[in-house]
Amino acid sequence: MDIIKKIEKLRELKAEARLGGGLNRIEVQHKKGKLTARERLDLLLDEGSFEEVDMLVKHRSRDFGLDKLRFSGDGVVTGYGTIDGRLVFVFSQDFTVFGGSLSEAHAEKICKIMDLALKTGAPVIGINDSGGARIQEWVVSLGGYAEIFLRNTLVSGVIPQISAVMGPCAGGAVYSPAITDFIFMVKNTSYMYVTGPNVVKTVTHEEVTHEELGGAITHSTKSGVAHFACENEVDCLQKIRKLMSYIPSNNREESPKIECKDDPNRRDESLKRIVPDNPNKPYDMKEIIKTVVDDNEFFEVHENYAQNIIVGFARLNGKSVGIVANQPAVLAGVLDINSSQKGARFVRFCDCFNIPLITFEDVPGFLPGTEQEYGGIIKHGAKLLYAYCEATVPKITVITRKAYGGAYDVMSSKHIRGDINYAWPSAEIAVMGPKGAVEIIFKKEIAKSENPEEAINKKLEEFREKFANPYIAAERGYIDDVIEPQDTRPKLIKALEMLSTKVDFNPKKKHGNIPL
Repeated sequence: MDIIKKIEKLRELKAEARLGGGLNRIEVQHKKGKLTARERLDLLLDEGSFEEVDMLVKHRSRDFGLDKLRFSGDGVVTGYGTIDGRLVFVFSQDFTVFGGSLSEAHAEKICKIMDLALKTGAPVIGINDSGGARIQEWVVSLGGYAEIFLRNTLVSGVIPQISAVMGPCAGGAVYSPAITDFIFMVKNTSYMYVTGPNVVKTVTHEEVTHEELGGAITHSTKSGVAHFACENEVDCLQKIRKLMSYIPSNNREESPKIECKDDPNRRDESLKRIVPDNPNKPYDMKEIIKTVVDDNEFFEVHENYAQNIIVGFARLNGKSVGIVANQPAVLAGVLDINSSQKGARFVRFCDCFNIPLITFEDVPGFLPGTEQEYGGIIKHGAKLLYAYCEATVPKITVITRKAYGGAYDVMSSKHIRGDINYAWPSAEIAVMGPKGAVEIIFKKEIAKSENPEEAINKKLEEFREKFANPYIAAERGYIDDVIEPQDTRPKLIKALEMLSTKVDFNPKKKHGNIPL
């Protein structure tokens, strides 16, 4: 009989823990358009797979009346479960308990989950909804944050880390998501900033709202802090599940391969008509990407930030690949500070986790101007170069049109260990565009001409015929093959199969010193 009473007591304690801060606070959370910590995990994980850890943990603080306010779980739900049958570790901050604020015990729960994730080689997904450090615990709560930051850093590149910001995330709390691989935010209900609107007003006299300062739109379009701005929490959690389908569990595994029903030998004649005859006319590189990949399905990352470069995941014959592509429809596909950083970060993630890189290239160079130079385009552009040089995963490049100047070198050229480099017949590989080259090379001859414009046009025609093509590069082996556009998909798939056993090494080192 005693054991039955003890079991009943246990069930009561767990039922109380599941209520978090209580029904009234849950109702407030719902009125804000937000789900509870547990509801979020139910949507994120496979049905019935969640196993909670540390449900009965309580804080140990006695100051400021906290000894009379002790909730089981202490404002964060932690544990493990599966997504599409694959193990993941999760923590979900509970805003109904002390506003999700982080205490010593709260931090210890998160650290325990991260330690288990590292030991078992499984991803960590953190759902952030917190008012920040628990002020009543002072430096102890700050120490808790630092313990989390350390683990974020040490496991980086070993296991994937994904952050979902589903409420406030302010002050020091922002640095944990910032170190993780991908950040998801929800429009109108989540925000991130180092200092809030009140502090900003006091210090700089700027009037700004929470949304303007650190909302999902701000961080997914202006700062680039967030990779995804989702319509609502359900959309956010579904997108995380989608992302997980493309990435491996750790740096020793390959991404999940799925059965491909899209013919690997499919040739698409429409590819011949996408690149305009006029080299200055824009087109949408996403059309090419979606036409080439399996089932026309492309999962774009950082879609609304630095749109002159495109990054994201797709599959070729069922195998996950990372796509990096210049976008001629935005700023002519030029590389600038933001696009270089965006591309470099994505390239490095793919290299960390054994995801082959496919590069579609149409780049006229780096963006000129004082704003770019003063902003450090040299060091920021070098980040993308460094990332491609360092990457040892299979790297395949397709030059669709322009490949000019240093940008040609940067975009996974043969010279920086590109494995297979293709070009379409429309490709132009040169130091610069034909017009600029003609005006420099034939400057004196043009100046002496009676009709300079006619002389330029004549030399331009000669120059285009001789140099504005992929054949000189092909003669030197810088391009492995000039291919017909409609053959791109089968060519990429065959090259990927050939490179499946590729092994490449970097010199032994503690770590490189990427230009930050």
